[in-house]
Amino acid sequence: MSASRVFNRRSVFVAMIAVLAMVASSGCAKKTRPEEESVPNAANADVTSGDSDSGSAMGLETIHFPYDAFALGAEAKKVLKENASILKANENVKIQVEGHCDQRGGIQYNIALGEKRANVAKRYLVDHGIAASRISTISFGKEKPVDPSDTEAAYAKNRRDNFAITSK
Repeated sequence: MSASRVFNRRSVFVAMIAVLAMVASSGCAKKTRPEEESVPNAANADVTSGDSDSGSAMGLETIHFPYDAFALGAEAKKVLKENASILKANENVKIQVEGHCDQRGGIQYNIALGEKRANVAKRYLVDHGIAASRISTISFGKEKPVDPSDTEAAYAKNRRDNFAITSK
């Protein structure tokens, strides 16, 4: 093989790498969805408003789920019914339902499961007279455990919906 042919192949290869690097770096900018900007979440919610995990959300309580499930059990329904009563008595309050999972399972799977958990709680509250416009949802998956221990008791604490007050 001649030296000029090797040189041409190297030049083409280097040029391709440079183009790929430019394309990759231009496509990596984080794009925010419009709903991320307007929907309150744990990062931008008024911390003084409180949440059910900390017990400072006007009496709203956290609900828990069995492993790998998003169906509401009898205890969760009881708690949600009480939460609905509190929200009915405080018509200006808006909340965010935060779906959480235990530390097992993949990130994407747990994000989807946390979303299902948050949405089922929202549907229950809407079915019990709370306007959907007062409730936003978010999934944190396994990223924000209440108890980071690797025990069954910790896992049970982490499979939950937390109710955060976003405005009063």
